[in-house]
Amino acid sequence: MLEKSVTSLTDKGFTTTLPLCVDLDGTLVKSDTLVDSVLVLARQHPELLLRIPGWLAQGKAAFKQHVTSAVELDVEHLPYNQPLLEFLTAEHAAGRPIYLATAADSTLARRVALHLGIFSGVLASDGKLNLAGGNKLAAFRQEFGDEFSYIGNATPDGPVLAACKEPMVANPTSGLRSALAGSGTVPIRTFEDSSSTLKAWLKAVRLHQWAKNVLIFLPLLLAHVRSLGLLVAAAIAFLSFGLCASATYIVNDLLDLEADRKHRTKRRRPFAAGNLSAISGVAVVALGLLASLALALGLPYILAAISPSEALGSPYKFAAWMGIYLVTTLAYSLRLKRMVLVDVIVLSGLYTIRIMAGSAATGVPVSTWLGGFSVFFFLSLAFVKRFAELESLRLRDKAPANGRGYLISDLEQLRSFGTATALASVVVFTQYISNLNSRLYLHPGRLWFMVPVLLLWLLQLWLLASRGQLDEDPVVYAITDKKSLMLGVLVVAVVLSAL
Repeated sequence: MLEKSVTSLTDKGFTTTLPLCVDLDGTLVKSDTLVDSVLVLARQHPELLLRIPGWLAQGKAAFKQHVTSAVELDVEHLPYNQPLLEFLTAEHAAGRPIYLATAADSTLARRVALHLGIFSGVLASDGKLNLAGGNKLAAFRQEFGDEFSYIGNATPDGPVLAACKEPMVANPTSGLRSALAGSGTVPIRTFEDSSSTLKAWLKAVRLHQWAKNVLIFLPLLLAHVRSLGLLVAAAIAFLSFGLCASATYIVNDLLDLEADRKHRTKRRRPFAAGNLSAISGVAVVALGLLASLALALGLPYILAAISPSEALGSPYKFAAWMGIYLVTTLAYSLRLKRMVLVDVIVLSGLYTIRIMAGSAATGVPVSTWLGGFSVFFFLSLAFVKRFAELESLRLRDKAPANGRGYLISDLEQLRSFGTATALASVVVFTQYISNLNSRLYLHPGRLWFMVPVLLLWLLQLWLLASRGQLDEDPVVYAITDKKSLMLGVLVVAVVLSAL
């Protein structure tokens, strides 16, 4: 039996209304608190992940108890099913006894119940008995007989819903819908709190961030190479990098669940909001990385088949660069993003890696001037991203709470770093133009018109950031701001006029 079948949370006794039992994972909370806790464990105590096989060997209930004891999940910012929570709050106000009935560990369940303050008691796993399916129904009958209502969401809840007086569901899975249809059980109420799965996935993989991967085409474009084979190779590299980047974005979101849920805008991200399950996220990460690796390894063979004369001298150099990108990104997500200044240097380096990967995929070398320009230019973008985050907090009179180590008092220093590197990138760009191979352009002098355009865009970016008017992601700004797009068109016009 349970350590305590019902843990009293209030002195009020209810005897006139039908007890209402509510599941936690996937029902009251849109996510799985056990998976959330494991992700927090991976972030805070990665060394404890090695103990998971031993914990699992002790049984599911013991495993939950070990994980719950190792980390303290933030119950205040969990993605609660809002329509259901409003209903429960109203029922509680009307005097109905409500019980939190979950397979989650009792320690976590009691913390959720105490935070919400609407439950008469808690039924949960106790380290020995996993309160799910048949065990949950048996516990209900022992406490309430056959006189109870229940709200669930998944297939194991089917028998409980079929046995209760008032079956209700919240974000029911397709498996539960089928089980209920098979048993002839008709829920009297459904609490939906979810978004379109397709839209959620499109948001999770950050397709707009694929714009960064256009840098892969840069060596090819700047060298004015017109080759179908190399263009196909660059396109494959673009797709490979995109899949790899999307996978790492999901990894970052999973590891940052708790921090994102406290953030003003990031709490709407699909995994933080509970609109996508963390398990499905892990599966997509694995598929994305496998597909990315397959494309990277297959790229030299595809190029050789299309254009044998342009076969790469170092066929796996692109795969090596992508491996460097993957390792660096994972290191950033796990540790480097919390190291002051190191984080922005790494972020800028990830842009330069894309250019080097494009060079490796096509065999077109990158000039030292282009490499130098990319370092300073993207370092400025990394600084403006951090600056915008801090400025947003300052305007709302809040202190940084993301563990990155920056302080509001660092704003002026970050501004000086960022504007200095922005101007340095323009200086390097002028040197690039001065040392340009004149055979590539009929009118190379016209390229100098790009200098004021570049200055205008960078200075405008920093001016908006200083006014608190910049989105925290400069990439989003670059591809959505009309002035930025117009300046981009002007740059293309200048280059075409110089050919």
